[in-house]
Amino acid sequence: MKLLDKYILKKFLTTFVFTVLILVSVILVIDFTEKNDDFIKTNPSVGEIIFDYYLNLIPFYANLLSPITVFIATVFVTAKLAAHTEIVAILSSGVSFRRMLVPYLMGSSLIAVVIFVLIGWVIPNANKESVAFQVKYIKSPFTYDSRNIHIKIAPETYVYMESYNNIANVGYNFALENIEGTTLKRKLTSNSISWNAEAEKWRIDNYTLRTFNGEEETIDKGSSLDTTLNMWPRDFESTYKLEQTMTLTRLNEYINEKRERGADDIEIYLIEKYERFSYPFAIIILTVIGVIMSARKARGGVGLQIAIGFFLAFIFIIFVIASRSLAQVGDIPPQVAAWIPTTIFTGIGLILYRYVPR
Repeated sequence: MKLLDKYILKKFLTTFVFTVLILVSVILVIDFTEKNDDFIKTNPSVGEIIFDYYLNLIPFYANLLSPITVFIATVFVTAKLAAHTEIVAILSSGVSFRRMLVPYLMGSSLIAVVIFVLIGWVIPNANKESVAFQVKYIKSPFTYDSRNIHIKIAPETYVYMESYNNIANVGYNFALENIEGTTLKRKLTSNSISWNAEAEKWRIDNYTLRTFNGEEETIDKGSSLDTTLNMWPRDFESTYKLEQTMTLTRLNEYINEKRERGADDIEIYLIEKYERFSYPFAIIILTVIGVIMSARKARGGVGLQIAIGFFLAFIFIIFVIASRSLAQVGDIPPQVAAWIPTTIFTGIGLILYRYVPR
């Protein structure tokens, strides 16, 4: 690593960290202002507010703002170098523009790797605490209100419940069916099914079991039956920001579980998964665009270039939000939606590199 690389890399990384701290601090102040009334009503302790909520919220916002902060840091550093005629001196000494990009790419790649590790395994664990705090003190109590519930719990086994009470963990008008191909082999019905927390099993009360063998039918009845099913009370709990509380490993497992059950709300989890892979690449692309946009010395100073940097960074966030919304309603596949902003800005970067004078 040459002296020039160390010089630019140090400026870039320190500016990035400073920008993250400033923006996250501003957002936390705004968040506290908005939620202060909720804190007064629910009365959490100061320790819970600080340690359970805000300290765990910092890495979430730092990651959320990373494309904006890395772009702003790039524009600010490069514009300052251009304003002090340092870029002219660098290029005049025989260093090509591509070679000047190397320390920026090194810094953005380092940030991208750290961000990938954070959003894959660290931030989800922090989100568990902050989301649990929101559910307890900010959100209204959750009530599971879906009706006519159908769940595939095994390749040939299906569960039906008319309704489910997530407070008492009781399901009503329960049916358990075993179907081979198109043939119903067994059907167990009951007025209610309840969760036994101590045994970690389901208790089925006053059940009727019908077994079919061709045209023959056998009926068995019983007062209670304890059984293990591939179904848990957590399946009926609040899913508020659930995708943000899962590590990448757990997210993949959960997506597979959803697919096996034939669930129709899998898109939001797929979007979360693919966005975790696209975010690091977006950081690198936005860094390159930032250098290209701000490498020329501006007569009016760096203010306009920084403003343009803010504008393009927020345009990127708008693309992220729009593509996520389209994927959730099923208009485009989640894997495509997650990569749309990065792909568009990669195209913008190539156009700028080709046509913008440097």
